Amino acid sequence: MTAYLNNADTWQESWDRQQEGFLPDREHRFDAMLTAVAAVTDGAAPKVLDLAGGTGSISLRALARFPGARVTVLDQDPVLLTIAAASLDGRGDVVDADLGDPGWRAKLPYEEFDAVLTATALHWLPADRIGALYAEVRDVLRPGGIFVNADHMPDEGLTGFSARLRDHARAKRNARYQTGAATSWPEWWARAAADEQLAPKVVERQRIYPGGHAQEWNPPAAWHLDALRAAGFGESGVLWRGGTDAAVIGVN
Repeated sequence: MTAYLNNADTWQESWDRQQEGFLPDREHRFDAMLTAVAAVTDGAAPKVLDLAGGTGSISLRALARFPGARVTVLDQDPVLLTIAAASLDGRGDVVDADLGDPGWRAKLPYEEFDAVLTATALHWLPADRIGALYAEVRDVLRPGGIFVNADHMPDEGLTGFSARLRDHARAKRNARYQTGAATSWPEWWARAAADEQLAPKVVERQRIYPGGHAQEWNPPAAWHLDALRAAGFGESGVLWRGGTDAAVIGVN
């Protein structure tokens, strides 16, 4: 997939700033994920699948950290894929596929990857689909390869305190939106819709998601670990935690 987009770097930057407004520790989870990749590739250039990768945030950081890395961004959102393709500028593959369809694997440019990484994306899928997807992800990993999913995953032993953490984060986030210190999700999409090049992609996106995304489903990290084991991963555990978010890892 190729794309021509004016100011691709600034669109990428604006997406990062919008995401960081919602996830202040976003870079921490990315760093933990890429450190795990380094641990399983022993200095070799990794082959990374950026699953539900949006604008390619993980892929761009993988390229910066691992010269020669082969990255693939897979997503369905035409706006975000346009930004990803323009930002990568031929340095990786960009794949348009629906993770709700098990056939997504047929669109990949490689049969096996060293790592499959995803962040703050799979919570839009229902429970049964996530469980099946974990098994499909394992099928595209080489032996010893890793899968890392970073998302909203509260600690099941801190139910009451997790609610307080979410309330605190929401209040701080809303204060930043009100002062203009951060761009909210609706504001970012309004700006994309007003852009001459992205506007047609926004219309296309509305056809794909006519009612918006489905309801979020955010089970505790323990649920994901059980699902990884059921999918056949030899090892699984929590790689990183920040408040009510965590990154779980499965080792093939």
